[in-house]
This record gives sequence, C-alpha cells and structure tokens, in this order.
Amino acid sequence: MKKHIPNLLTLGNLFCGTVAAMYAVQGNFEIAGILVIIGIVFDFFDGFAARLLGVSGELGKQLDSLADMVTSGVVPGVIMFYLLSQNELGVEILVQPLAMANFIPFLGLLLTLGAGYRLAKFNIDTRQTNSFIGLPTPAMSLFVISLPLIIEYSEIEFVNNIINNVYFLIGVTVALTYFMNAQLPLFSLKFKGYALKTNSVQYVFILISLFLILSLNVISIPIIIILYVLTSIIQNYYKPK
Repeated sequence: MKKHIPNLLTLGNLFCGTVAAMYAVQGNFEIAGILVIIGIVFDFFDGFAARLLGVSGELGKQLDSLADMVTSGVVPGVIMFYLLSQNELGVEILVQPLAMANFIPFLGLLLTLGAGYRLAKFNIDTRQTNSFIGLPTPAMSLFVISLPLIIEYSEIEFVNNIINNVYFLIGVTVALTYFMNAQLPLFSLKFKGYALKTNSVQYVFILISLFLILSLNVISIPIIIILYVLTSIIQNYYKPK
C-alpha cells in the first residue's frame, strides 16, 4: 500500500493543475494561483514521501513530470497568453499588420514549450539528483502566476505599469524559457541534514524569502525567484573548482 502514497500525492498535483488550467482559461487567476501553489506543495511532498518510504521508482518519476507539465507548464503558458492578449500597448504598437498583433499572445506559450523540454531533459539527466541545472518549472510557474495577482492587489503604480508593458512580458517569457533550459547549476532546497554549515545557503535564502513575503506580500514572489537565480550564480562563482 505504501508504494502508492507518493503517486497519490503526484496525482493530487495533477488534479490541482488541471483545475487551475480551467480557472486560468476563465481569467480567474486568484483561484488558479492558489491551486498551482497547492499542486507545487503536492509536488514537493511526493518526492519526500517516496524517499521516506523507500519506494522511488521509474513510474513515479515519469508521473511526476507529467503532473508538473500541467501545473507548471500549461497553466503559466495560459496566464501569459492572457496577459499578452489583454495588453493594449502591444496591440496599439503592432496594429499594422493586424495579423502580427494577434500573434503576440501566442508567445506566452513559449513557457509551456520550454517547460516540456526541460521536464523531458530532467528525466534523463542524472546530474540533477541533489541540485538543479536550469530553473525548475515550479519556480517559473510561481513567477508567472504572481504577475496578474500583483496587478490586482498591488497599489504601487509603477510596478503595475511595468507588468502591463508588452515588452516586459515578452522579455520575462523569453528569459524564463531560457533559464529553464540553461546549463546553470542552481541549489536545491532538499536538505540532506540539518547542519547549519552544510545548508547555510539554504537557511539564509529561506530567512530572506520569509522577510520579503512578510514585507512585500505578493510582490515578493518574482523577487524571490530572481534572488534564487542570483544566489546560485554567486555560489557557483565562489565554489571551489
């Protein structure tokens, strides 16, 4: 019976992602975002449960990537499609020719394609057992789902203006797609032990993230993702060769 527990958690991730996609298509990004976060929690604990119970297997590995493809691949692509399609600036600038303006929203689906490519590589890459190479799809998904929520709940006008800028949205799409598949080592929040010396980067990152969340609320999410990438780059630079 215990061998099915991790797979049930993974299916919970897939369920949340599927329902989130339905709400995202309807433009209800608040519920979609909550479901994505719950799905990512399931995604974290399915691997934890598999290691704890000693039942890791190929089926669970493939199922995990399929679930992630929906929760952290399809949903952010749909959200970015919606943001680009609602961006009046992009339509005004590219109104001639009209076909080009109508094409702009589909650039958001680069996130879905990039996530699919990354997840396929992840399954055959033996280097990513204790750390990551390239931005994990859940981190990309959190970045994207935060954007419409910032527009909805932030009262900082210049932040909303930046997010509503078509060039910013296209730049974010291209950058996230690239970083998901870049040969960039990123540290993992999977703890082998609890010693401060061996997990100092993780502990500092978690404390800073908590401070940012309490201080900036939803605006903190993209900042934390950027901080995660920058911290990993700095760590790689100072790591002994």
